[in-house]
Amino acid sequence: MTQSRRTKYSIFSLARNAFSHHENWQVVWRSPPPQKSYDVIVVGGGGHGLATAYYLAKEHGISNVAVLEKGWIGGGNTGRNTTIVRSNYLWDEAALLYEKSMQLWEGLSQDLNYNVMFSQRGVYNLGHSLQDMRDIARRVNANRLNGIDGELLSGTQVKERIPIINIACRYPVLGASFQARGGVARHDAVAWGFARAADARGVDIIQNCEVTGIRREGDKVTGVETERGFIAAPKIAVVTAGHSSVLAEMAGLRLPIESHPLQALVSEPLKPVLDTVVMSNAVHGYVSQSDKGELVIGSGIDSFTGYGQRGSFSIIEDNLAAIVELFPIFSRVRMLRQWGGIVDTCPDACPIVAKTSVRGLYFNCGWGTGGFKATPGSGWVFAHTVARDEPHALNAAFDIERFVSGALIDEHGAAGVAH
Repeated sequence: MTQSRRTKYSIFSLARNAFSHHENWQVVWRSPPPQKSYDVIVVGGGGHGLATAYYLAKEHGISNVAVLEKGWIGGGNTGRNTTIVRSNYLWDEAALLYEKSMQLWEGLSQDLNYNVMFSQRGVYNLGHSLQDMRDIARRVNANRLNGIDGELLSGTQVKERIPIINIACRYPVLGASFQARGGVARHDAVAWGFARAADARGVDIIQNCEVTGIRREGDKVTGVETERGFIAAPKIAVVTAGHSSVLAEMAGLRLPIESHPLQALVSEPLKPVLDTVVMSNAVHGYVSQSDKGELVIGSGIDSFTGYGQRGSFSIIEDNLAAIVELFPIFSRVRMLRQWGGIVDTCPDACPIVAKTSVRGLYFNCGWGTGGFKATPGSGWVFAHTVARDEPHALNAAFDIERFVSGALIDEHGAAGVAH
């Protein structure tokens, strides 16, 4: 199905369907049976995988693509995060890749013809010590040199802009960095929008189709074994987040990543009280308010490794203690629900977006807690890498060989907060 055959969403289509009680809307994407072979198989139907498929079709004219998802679209990390978008990383390699993603975010709803609810409400990274403030100043200056917006604020300025914050807490707020172009987006809408747009360009999205093996002939891949049989392809792009090491092992590779649970929670709905995103690395908590009024709260990863989509009570307790310390006004707010995702982390807190030593096999993984904000940029550069069998300049530094050469991109503490 081509883009021209996909009905565009508009005020006119909304009015037209209102007369039929909204019973005749076109299916958002097809559910076709898998073909015997494809030009490219994308393993993983999360945001990054769907974006990869979309940009393969849009930018490189490769539409004979299958996206294989073991569950349902939006059931993995794409629907299990805190939706924060920013690009104010320190090192050039990371900052420029995230900035490319930010630029795509800014026109994504129009590009996909699907409202991803991207809200540029700004992101604050708080500083609680002199060293925090030195690091923040360094990062803001580095951002500006790369053409990325950033502002250095004092504690007083933070209080003026966010009246409900407590800057005289146990770890006093001495200042913050502020990126006005940062903000949040609707995670489900991002997955659905990319799925719809990829499908419209001919990509097959196959749900409930778990990959159980990767078939090789010598040093090249020939296809994948799935619950629904063997599917052949000369190129396999793996984008499976926390399960990347499992898929790599199927091909005889070992990746330098660890998988950890990452959890978040939301409160009962409140009237509008917080119109921005506030993050703190020292007390390790971050909070924003959704359009429905819920406080969206997150923290760092659990220290243990595992594949469970749940977290631990200690993280929740420490997380809420940090948020209440910063915002005493929230102390009596009740929590509504909690969830967890699985993040794969590299030693330098930066991703792997590269081809491997096995011909035709590509991996996009290791994003840690920064994956959601990178969704469009990650798919854009990975599609380039898969289509041309060579990296784009923006992801050339994110190859696997850096863990052999030592050319790491250490963003762990450099960016103020790793999320």
